Amino acid sequence: MNAENDQPKFILKFQCRNRPGIVAAVANEIVRRNGDIVAAAQFDDLSTGVFFSRIEVSLPFDGAKFRESFPDVARAFGMDWSMRPKAEKRKVLILVSKFDHCLGDLLYRMRLGELPMECVGIVSNHPESAHSLVGHIGLPYHHFPITKDTKPQQEARIRQVIEETGAELVVLARYMQILSDEFAAYLSGRCINIHHSFLPGFKGAKPYHQAYDRGVKMIGATAHYVTADLDEGPIIAQDVEPVTHADAPADLVRKGRDIERRVLARAVSYHLEDRVLMNGKKAVVFA
Repeated sequence: MNAENDQPKFILKFQCRNRPGIVAAVANEIVRRNGDIVAAAQFDDLSTGVFFSRIEVSLPFDGAKFRESFPDVARAFGMDWSMRPKAEKRKVLILVSKFDHCLGDLLYRMRLGELPMECVGIVSNHPESAHSLVGHIGLPYHHFPITKDTKPQQEARIRQVIEETGAELVVLARYMQILSDEFAAYLSGRCINIHHSFLPGFKGAKPYHQAYDRGVKMIGATAHYVTADLDEGPIIAQDVEPVTHADAPADLVRKGRDIERRVLARAVSYHLEDRVLMNGKKAVVFA
């Protein structure tokens, strides 16, 4: 189909039990509504029999006629589906503790237009003075201290910010607090965390020092969705960096920060561009 047109573009994604005719039915409906398929990706999980697809499609005006008729196709195949304007920016709330390298990277990419997002605020359990870069771009900064006894109240305040700002995604950009099961459930499917290693492995304090003590030859980082099971949520993106016996712990920390930045940015980008579909405890990522 011709991708060169001036019609608005939308991202259609869906999943359902695999059976003959799914792709043909969707394509026919797009054509029937004078749309064009710009890009398409699909995956058939042979182990579960579930079919996944992400389609970038151009449609006349706001795509209203397609939205009205596509539910009939979706019902016929039992689809779980969504459609969103490609140009629409998503509202994002970023949570951070002391280390702000991931925060700074996300804000920089947002400013460049690499991430289609609108940051609606920063939440931290440390005062704003720990993140001077935030003050230069005028984003709302919420300092919510936390102790073991005040976790429910602190999470309630974060939840209030989410609901007041309409944040669609929460990013834990090295937010070094464990979310309660209730809060994790509330954020299911819309909260991304960056973990400072491959999962599972080297959990707890000073992960790079643990890696150094074990003489590892490669370090990595993992971005995943947050669930009630600590560090067990669906993985979105991972990356690695080679190290040698000559690397000191400080070298591993420095290299680790670089990996964390790029892995988190990649995962956030995939989510914002509707490239992630849930597949049980795993994620299908159309990179």
